[in-house]
Amino acid sequence: MRVLVDTSVWSLALRKKTVRDDLVIAELSALIRETRVAIIGPIRQEILSGISNHAQYNRLRDTLRSFEDSPIETEDYEFAAQLFNHYRNRGIQGSHVDFLICAVSVRNNFPIFTLDGDFKHFQKHVEIKLHGPRKF
Repeated sequence: MRVLVDTSVWSLALRKKTVRDDLVIAELSALIRETRVAIIGPIRQEILSGISNHAQYNRLRDTLRSFEDSPIETEDYEFAAQLFNHYRNRGIQGSHVDFLICAVSVRNNFPIFTLDGDFKHFQKHVEIKLHGPRKF
C-alpha cells in the first residue's frame, strides 16, 4: 500500500536535527526503497517553496521528480472544501492543503505519514489513517 508523505516529513528529512528524526528518516527511506511513496502536487510545491538558492532548488526539484504525482480529482477538491467548512464551523483551523491531503487519502486509501498533529484531530471526523515509523 502506498503512503502519502506530508511536507513535514520531507522537510525533517532535509534538515535532520535530533535522534528522533532518525526514525522518521529511516521510515521515509524504507518507503522509498519499497516504492510506496505517494505525493501530490501541492505537497511538492510546499517542499520546493522558500528555497532561495537556485542550485539547491534544482537539486531538490530533480530528486522529487523521481516521485510521480498522484492525481487529484475534482471530487477531492470538493471533499477538501467540505472538510474545511465542517472544521471552520466548529472553530478548528486547518490549511487547504491539509484538507486536500485528507481527501486524497480517503479516496485512495493512502495512510498519511506526517508529523503535523492536526491530522490526529482531523482523524476524529474523517476516516483517514496515519502512518508512523516502523521499528527496524
